[in-house]
Amino acid sequence: MAEVDHFSYGVLTPVLAYLMSVTGSLLGLLCTARARVSAGRARAAWLALAALAIGWTGIWVMHFIAMLGFSVGGAEIRYDVPRTILSCVIAVVVVAAGLFLVGFREAGPRHIVTGGVVMGIGVASMHYLGMAAMNMSGHIGYRPELVALSVVIAVVAASAALWFALRVRGAWATAGAALIMGVAVTGMHYTGMAAMRVTMHHDMAPPTGATATDFLVPLIGAIGVVSIILLAIVAMAPSEDEMRIEAELRERIRARQEIRPPYPRRPPTEPSPTRSPAEWFDG
Repeated sequence: MAEVDHFSYGVLTPVLAYLMSVTGSLLGLLCTARARVSAGRARAAWLALAALAIGWTGIWVMHFIAMLGFSVGGAEIRYDVPRTILSCVIAVVVVAAGLFLVGFREAGPRHIVTGGVVMGIGVASMHYLGMAAMNMSGHIGYRPELVALSVVIAVVAASAALWFALRVRGAWATAGAALIMGVAVTGMHYTGMAAMRVTMHHDMAPPTGATATDFLVPLIGAIGVVSIILLAIVAMAPSEDEMRIEAELRERIRARQEIRPPYPRRPPTEPSPTRSPAEWFDG
């Protein structure tokens, strides 16, 4: 059994991973707050932005930053690029599925749990697909009980995220919810990592694929661009309270227009009879 180290750079990678998870969760919750008071295409757009923030920054970027601290004694680790990208797509898609499931209805506990199960299984799939994207001269196995625990944590975390997205209001409450979501997401990741066991086979061919540093520069650039764009959109858009007040004002104006009685129509005036020139002189 090979020696596995999840903290090659000490606390740096887990702290950075947690901060990225909190950042993505906070941006996602700010977007879902605006989705609550929007309708139609506007709501769908806000939910899509929330899925990008939570799925991309809050989950997948957290996963990859945490993987930068992963090493196996005496082994070179490479990453299969298509599988790694696919894991990112899965993270965004499953978060979008959960948010859209509860975002266009009066969601009760049953809908939140259903969406949480969909998201949780999807997030776990993203994690283990990302692990399967690793190439090394060895065999990776997992302890089933810890894998099951990581899936349970993912489902609970996803259900909590959906509940926060629907219920949490206010700046402090939203920040607190993001901190809790960060703990849940990173906890799921490191639980899944603790389940892994590596057996080296030095007679295998050298691994192929990209190194972690090959992803690092594009990843940092993409994180910056996506985060700045999302922050700009959220900052320029009205707050949830402002959007709610505006929606209530429009609804009040519409209601007054509907109950106002219509103006009475004047009866048409009869045209005056025409008189011939001879009748003018006779008159």
